[in-house]
Amino acid sequence: MTPLGRIIFLISADAALTQQLVSELVAGGQHYQLPLAASLTQAHKAFRRVTPAVILLDESALRSPKALEEKTSESLGSAAARLTESAPLVVVAAPERQAELAFLISSGAADFVARADNFVPVAVALLERRVRLAERMVQAESGSSASPVELATDFGEILRHEVNNPLTGILGNAELLLAECKKKNGEQLSLVGVQRLQTIAELAVRLREIIRRLGNAWDGRHDHARSA
Repeated sequence: MTPLGRIIFLISADAALTQQLVSELVAGGQHYQLPLAASLTQAHKAFRRVTPAVILLDESALRSPKALEEKTSESLGSAAARLTESAPLVVVAAPERQAELAFLISSGAADFVARADNFVPVAVALLERRVRLAERMVQAESGSSASPVELATDFGEILRHEVNNPLTGILGNAELLLAECKKKNGEQLSLVGVQRLQTIAELAVRLREIIRRLGNAWDGRHDHARSA
């Protein structure tokens, strides 16, 4: 697999948007790797070979001819939850779709960009921010070039994002399973099984809140130390 680095994976069936995103990311001179996919199936296959630092999901990929051909249609919330298991996410969609991602956004696993006005620079800025955060995480793990001050400054944010991503995947899948069970009147899972799923979801929410508090406490202490 390609090691984590400056890899921004773009999932979009909108050729014009993809070209604009690539142009702006290249124009900055940061030498990103920019693998592309027009559907979720293509993207998930590519993740076997590539480990992205961040993923951009354009909602056009959910209703593209390729997606219809692959018969992989799913909701934006479900698709986004699955993708956050691989990397942090930036979602580009119509403004009214933001509510579907409230849980992912609040957990720090995803950012939302409304398809309105001049939205591409906003998407690019969020993608580049996520890449910088991933690079600092790699530096922290390897003990390389970043200074202690730089690492300390970002530790709270790294903690929230790196722990929240898999945690979000756990909670998202538990909630999707619970919704599916309720839709089918519990035929697919016993009452005990449903209760266990509810427990998983509740524990994941508690862990997410603990991570949020730890990150905020770290940020507060570090800000105080810098101003002292």
